[in-house]
Amino acid sequence: MRDTSKPVKLDVLFNQMPDLGATDLHIKAGNPPMYRLSGDLHRAKVEPLTEKQIYSLVDEWLGREKVNQLYERGSLDIGHDFGRGRVRVNVFLQRGAISLAARLVCDKVPTIEALHLPPQLARIVDFKQGLVVVCGITGCGKSTTLASIIEMINQKYRYHILTIEDPIEYLHRDAKSIVNQREMGMDCHNWADGLRAAVREDPDVILVGEMRDHETFQAGLIAAETGHLVFGTLHTSSAAGTIGRILDLFPTEKHTLIRQSLAFNLKCVLCQSLIPSFRPGISVVPVTELMFVTPPIRKSIEDGEDSRIGDLIASGKEEGMLTWTQSYVEMINKNFIEKKVARQFAPNKDALEMALKGIDIAQRSFG
Repeated sequence: MRDTSKPVKLDVLFNQMPDLGATDLHIKAGNPPMYRLSGDLHRAKVEPLTEKQIYSLVDEWLGREKVNQLYERGSLDIGHDFGRGRVRVNVFLQRGAISLAARLVCDKVPTIEALHLPPQLARIVDFKQGLVVVCGITGCGKSTTLASIIEMINQKYRYHILTIEDPIEYLHRDAKSIVNQREMGMDCHNWADGLRAAVREDPDVILVGEMRDHETFQAGLIAAETGHLVFGTLHTSSAAGTIGRILDLFPTEKHTLIRQSLAFNLKCVLCQSLIPSFRPGISVVPVTELMFVTPPIRKSIEDGEDSRIGDLIASGKEEGMLTWTQSYVEMINKNFIEKKVARQFAPNKDALEMALKGIDIAQRSFG
């Protein structure tokens, strides 16, 4: 399948991304390399790549063993340093041919201020033990948010921080803490085993890229119960829904025990989504739902009254909590998103409309 007329190496294409201001690179047979600039894909002004050329490029870059894994699994996630930066790459098969999508990752971990996340999120850094869950759909910025929090801990405390990631996106350099980053497939082979091994490696903080099954989540809860601060991710869209999703990982007869464990060990749930921004130079901004586990929320979790959690978050602003609606209103007031965009994306449009009317009245009364 090799082709002697090979195009430039992948690292050369990756190195062009910072110069072009590209966020992503796409490679597919029948097209030239395509770069995403300001949200839109643009074809490079070179000859289209053939299926054989792409195979040759990827074979040279990954090596034969990884290419064999690609054909066995259908796709591979890889973190890669290319000299001027780092990319998160997904190599995948489509119609039997190899395609590739690469996302340029900032070489410096952004702060929560730079990400425009709610400032009260910083209090997570001071937790000494427990479980913090960051939720949202794929591509909503969960990994970047977690990297920001981990870096704040790294700069503030003399800890051992251990991460298990797939792939490693942001590289943390030791500051006050030491940070060991393990990549799935390279340094460990499944989440549950990696997490069980982690507690034997004298960590203070553990980050688990995904808690997708009951074994991994059980291991995370045990680590939290034994005095570690554990971070993980789930694909849920609300704090109350996160409790239900966690329970779904376990058989029904264990739900009471899991609720008790969550009541005492869960410290915070952050759900986030990325929304188009109209502020120049900023393409998207996060809107969030932020829940800190206070005594009333702890009781609701333990008693199985998840339906009360939304109201408790709404009344918990003094404790740092934030509803989706409150977050949308804040981002509107800070001129990050337009009202029409908020109306389009808000999960509770009626609540948003009421909040916006209240803001307008308040503004007129003080105007």
